[in-house]
Amino acid sequence: MRSPVLPLTWHLARASGRRGLHSHLLAAGAAAVGAFVLLVMIAATLGSGARADHTTWRTPRPAKHGTAVQALATTYVRGERISVVSLAQLPDRAATPAPPGLSAFPKKGEVYVSPALAKLLHKLPADQLADRFPKPAAYGTIGAAGLAFPDELVAVVGRAPSDPAMSSAGARDPNWFGEGQAARAVVAGFTGGKPSVFTGSDQKLVVVLGLGLLVMPVFVLSSAAGRLGAARREQRLAALRLAGAAPRQILAMTAVEAAAVGAAGALTGALAYVALLPALAEVPYGVGGWYTSQLWVGLPCLAGVVLGVVALITVSAVSMLRQVATSPLGVAQQANPRRTRLIRLVLFVMALACVQYSLSSDGQLNPVLIIALPLMFYGAFWLFGPWVVDRLGRIAGRFAQHPATLLAARRLSDDPRGAWRTVSGLVLAGFAAGFFSVNMLGPDDSQYRDQVAVLTSNTAEARHSATEVRTLLHRAGVTATVTVGKKDDYLGLLSGSPGVLAEVSGGPERIDTALTALTHVGTGHPPYSKDYATAVERGLADSVSDVTTATLALGFALATASAGLTAAANVLDRRRVYGLLRLAGTPLRVLNLARIHETALPLVVLAGGTTAMGVYGSYQLNKPPGPVISSSGVVQLIVCLVLGSLAMFAAVSASSPLLRKVTADPAQTAD
Repeated sequence: MRSPVLPLTWHLARASGRRGLHSHLLAAGAAAVGAFVLLVMIAATLGSGARADHTTWRTPRPAKHGTAVQALATTYVRGERISVVSLAQLPDRAATPAPPGLSAFPKKGEVYVSPALAKLLHKLPADQLADRFPKPAAYGTIGAAGLAFPDELVAVVGRAPSDPAMSSAGARDPNWFGEGQAARAVVAGFTGGKPSVFTGSDQKLVVVLGLGLLVMPVFVLSSAAGRLGAARREQRLAALRLAGAAPRQILAMTAVEAAAVGAAGALTGALAYVALLPALAEVPYGVGGWYTSQLWVGLPCLAGVVLGVVALITVSAVSMLRQVATSPLGVAQQANPRRTRLIRLVLFVMALACVQYSLSSDGQLNPVLIIALPLMFYGAFWLFGPWVVDRLGRIAGRFAQHPATLLAARRLSDDPRGAWRTVSGLVLAGFAAGFFSVNMLGPDDSQYRDQVAVLTSNTAEARHSATEVRTLLHRAGVTATVTVGKKDDYLGLLSGSPGVLAEVSGGPERIDTALTALTHVGTGHPPYSKDYATAVERGLADSVSDVTTATLALGFALATASAGLTAAANVLDRRRVYGLLRLAGTPLRVLNLARIHETALPLVVLAGGTTAMGVYGSYQLNKPPGPVISSSGVVQLIVCLVLGSLAMFAAVSASSPLLRKVTADPAQTAD
């Protein structure tokens, strides 16, 4: 016998009219947003790994039977990093394969540059950049295989093995400043190296900060989509259950309907991701932008995200029908008090104790624990939130002095889980805002300002080089005060290393001119400024800033979408109650004000609590190195909370026309 599930599901969906269509469209929109955000974050994770892989060839890997000498150096112009890879073929050795992005191994005097560096060489005066490299007849071009991103500045220079730039002294870092920015080894090829120090951490940051903090908001949004029209669906299916439908058929009908809506929305989100790939590639993160191919997640991952969102929405919808299957008469009579139990508070306190113990321990947090702690915190609040909402409703109902407040309090205590779902997104986003906004970590380069340093092998050589430095700077038209570095001076750029220090006047252009003029002075290590000294720390801080800004923006966007979605669903689900209130003479303005109060009460208490916990957690996590409380971070936190709250109330208020429509003729709709 043919199953009646599919025909009956289709018939009921068509018979639901415009209100059912509204619920389906809202659910599909939520699924689209969830799928799109997940795909973007996964793309950033995979793309960061691909970018890092494209930089491994620049870090030389020593070979026992090497055929060439490879040296990595880093120089800066206008604050932008230029990676310089110098290569020298050893005599009487086998030919060395070409590095990625080049058609052949460079000969002595040949210079290959990335397209972005070629433009910069033509844009800036030669005495500020081009004179740092040999003068070839023509520059070669480095292909995309050798670049991490389209605008990367990279140069490959062919040199003689005896060139000072190829020496071990030329690859010596000035104490701790240039870790990962200079290296030298005898190599046999360009495989097996380590990623650049500037790209190696990008992927971990996306996973830990991005995916770790956005999984729960996406889960909240998808769950809200699955619960859209829950009350209408409960009443309809309870009637079918009383008419003789089996529990298995009820669940199957719900699963089919939710899966169809979720699939339509998730596919729309996936198509939007594919269509927007070129635009997404222009959004910088960490070291820069992207090649479009780096952000393509692949068909298996695309299908996995779509199926995951569909499954989440389906499970959320089916989980709402447990009572329909067991007690259809109670659902039909709307006899569900939806009370919460004290066990939620106990579990919340236990979870917070675990988080507090982990943050206050002396040991270092590993990446798994860093991901687990936010998830544990979110899970604890997911349990605790409805309990707080229930108690808030009871307290507000006891002391209410306005009809709107009384109505809001009754709704909070009657359905605390539904009220929690409305504000949960912003409550959880408040924790991320508090965690990342206040502690603004970054390098302090004030003591290196206007300095240019040249490394030498010893103090005697530094004294000799100081005269040469003065002469070269004078020829270049640079006004500077030149001194020989002292062994016990760790405050300047030399940081105790032997060398020459020049205090340059005239701004960034004069600094770049000085760096170019002094290229061939000293041990072969390029002269450097504050950009070199603070590059690694500044790069990490910039990456953290980028990913947290994106996380906060997406988190608040998801929270707003979830709130608007849930508010619209509540209007559709409670249209009978609203209709009865209108018949009793309640003005529409009071109903709208009650919905605002229903959102504002738990939002102030819970979002304020999570924000304070986020600030405290950030303080505890950064306590050993000493937190830096930034006034701009406090302003950013306030702006985030104000804008998030305004967006939340705007999303809730956006369903006011829907409330007016469903209560336009209460005599016909309220039975």
